[in-house]
Amino acid sequence: MRELIRKAGKLLLLIRVPLFRRGLWRGRVAAGIEHKAVLTTREIDLVVDVGANRGQFSLAVRRWQPRAEIVAFEPLSGPADKYERLFAGDSRVRLHRIAIAPAAGRMPMHISGSEDASSLLAIGALQAKHFPGTRATDETMVDAAPLTDFVDAKRIAKSALLKIDVQGFELEVLKACGALLPLFSWIYVEASFVPLYDGQSLVDEVIAHLDRAGFKLAGVFNLQTTAEERLPLQADFLFERREMDTAV
Repeated sequence: MRELIRKAGKLLLLIRVPLFRRGLWRGRVAAGIEHKAVLTTREIDLVVDVGANRGQFSLAVRRWQPRAEIVAFEPLSGPADKYERLFAGDSRVRLHRIAIAPAAGRMPMHISGSEDASSLLAIGALQAKHFPGTRATDETMVDAAPLTDFVDAKRIAKSALLKIDVQGFELEVLKACGALLPLFSWIYVEASFVPLYDGQSLVDEVIAHLDRAGFKLAGVFNLQTTAEERLPLQADFLFERREMDTAV
């Protein structure tokens, strides 16, 4: 019931904004309005959207950061097709149909009953338990490569945000950024408190990795908990480059 109420409230908000209505009508894409607080409190020139799916986050970027360039990555053909239809004619958006990983090659993608829960890691029992309808239904091979194969350091503006939503593969994506990682001003990553995918790294490991890379935790958003005990499952974490503390 709680989830139905949340979805109904989000739909009412979406239909009020012409851009978001277009997303619903053109590709059945519900813009990620839950990210408004992150996207409206800073000026962003470039967004690298890893795990773009159908364009939910990119659509929110286009609404609240209309001048930002978007470089997106989505390896699954179904969501990628919808993404391209949604942003057809937008010269500031480019989609790469590939997964980001530390090494180039082919990798198995575990397909979920809910496509945005698909992962390069096997879907775990806790994911299926706490998020009904996300059990694995299929498997396919996708292309993967490091971010450095697609984004040149010179393209990363002084106000660049790296968004990562890859269902348990977050730490591997961060490693795949190589020398590009410390160039970003902000990193916005979904991470888990419990292992929802087999072999995934948890929040503390993500925080430790980014701490070593020169980032501090700047905010926690969209916390999801268990239905009854209200124990934390996952959330979106915003990190900021430390040297920005003293920037004028």
